[in-house]
Amino acid sequence: MLGDLWSFQGRYRTLHLTWFAFFLTFIVWFNLAPLATTVQADMGLSINQVRTLAICNVALTVPARILIGMLLDKFGPRITYSSLLVFSVIPCLMFASAQNFNQLVVSRLLLSVVGAGFVIGIRMVAEWFPAKEIGLAEGIYGGWGNFGSAFCALTIVTAASWLSFAGGAEIGGLIINWRGAIALTGIISSIYGVFYFLNVTDTPPGISYQKPAKSGGLEVTSIKDFWFLLLMNIPFAAALSILAWRLLKVGFLDSRTHFIALAFIAVWFASQIWGIVRTNRDLILGEKIYRKEDRYEFRQVAILELTYIVNFGSELAVVSMLPTFFETTFDLPAITAGILASSFAFMNLVARPCGGLISDRLGSRKKTMGFFTISLGIGYLVMSQIQPGTFTGLAGMATALMLTMTCSFFVQAGEGATFAMVPLVKRRVTGQIAGLVGAYGNVGAVAYLTIYSLLPFWLNGQSTTPAANILARSNSAFFQMLGIAGLIVGFLCCFFLKEPKASFAEDHNTTTDLA
Repeated sequence: MLGDLWSFQGRYRTLHLTWFAFFLTFIVWFNLAPLATTVQADMGLSINQVRTLAICNVALTVPARILIGMLLDKFGPRITYSSLLVFSVIPCLMFASAQNFNQLVVSRLLLSVVGAGFVIGIRMVAEWFPAKEIGLAEGIYGGWGNFGSAFCALTIVTAASWLSFAGGAEIGGLIINWRGAIALTGIISSIYGVFYFLNVTDTPPGISYQKPAKSGGLEVTSIKDFWFLLLMNIPFAAALSILAWRLLKVGFLDSRTHFIALAFIAVWFASQIWGIVRTNRDLILGEKIYRKEDRYEFRQVAILELTYIVNFGSELAVVSMLPTFFETTFDLPAITAGILASSFAFMNLVARPCGGLISDRLGSRKKTMGFFTISLGIGYLVMSQIQPGTFTGLAGMATALMLTMTCSFFVQAGEGATFAMVPLVKRRVTGQIAGLVGAYGNVGAVAYLTIYSLLPFWLNGQSTTPAANILARSNSAFFQMLGIAGLIVGFLCCFFLKEPKASFAEDHNTTTDLA
């Protein structure tokens, strides 16, 4: 496969067009962070309001990934991805033309939906590549697409400066047209959405697109799995409730609107449960019994959900805190700390494809998953030893950076290994499974970041601003928590995760389900 990767023919053409679609959704999704201080200065926002916008940027990604997974299985990746890319221009233009904080919040909530684009390409790539190559293909899709966030951080401020001929905010004597830059990302994304629709197909020639009989909820094949699926949906509602609570704490919601938000979450959760019940009605009533060859164990999906919590969920959390961590640990300027911290995200270009490639070549996807998950756990435990005074001077800083990049490799290689297995669970519901696993990554990020924000106050024992030594202890405890979670899930992978049948088949039509 590596030799033909740059041929831009057949399935490789589809792969390149699809990872670039994901790349653009990540540029749109992360187009605020590099311009946050500019937007804050131009709009006169408080720090709490800026943080609220960051929360809104991920608020609807959890339910959106689940919903888009259902739409994907029903309508196919071509229509679903194209529609999402075209849709992205609407919230981008809304944000670019916003005149007050409330308008910024509404547009950011809508933009969080664009963050669900990842799950679409998982199904598209799975349709075009056989099982023996799916790990590397999904790794390239995820890793190169994920780089969109880093690319945005490197380029969007420059683009905003280039657009200054049309006016903009004057920051530090420079004219920065952040509105034009935000709008430009949406316009480019929507144009590419049309191009994508005209240049891809859902499956290779001669292969039919498998759809579930019903798409209101995930189809399971046993009563035990039905109850397990209901249980594993609870964290989604919990994560949204935590987000609502954080919006209450920063003052965006008051007691009345907080209650309304919780009511909406309850309604959404009830609709999810009803969709699952409706999809599996015949199974519940005993009117349908699945043949042995058509069954799969939802337990395997649940373990993959947990792996994505500890790899992608932790990545989102660490990327959010790492610049401040380097700045305070080594007493660095913010710009220098940001450059060092970006090494964690840059590893996506290599690490995620490597995780998929090793999963393809090692001969056991289960062992690959267990190895990377345990390794990331050990990596985080080692990172917990990076504290003020522990690593000093340039040599100490270089050592800390090397440890960080090594840990990052295992984290993102684990992501690649996770989605080397997701398409092999049950082909006709791959979109929904990818949506559930992807959403669990966001659940993990919400949980980790909430704990991270509260750790200093727990260790301090009071609500006053913690001292520097307390912050250092909280950072160490945070990495220890990530490491222990990784080791626990790695244990589950080693002893409870099963190897997919026909895991390395060469035929696209081969049934590759987890037993």
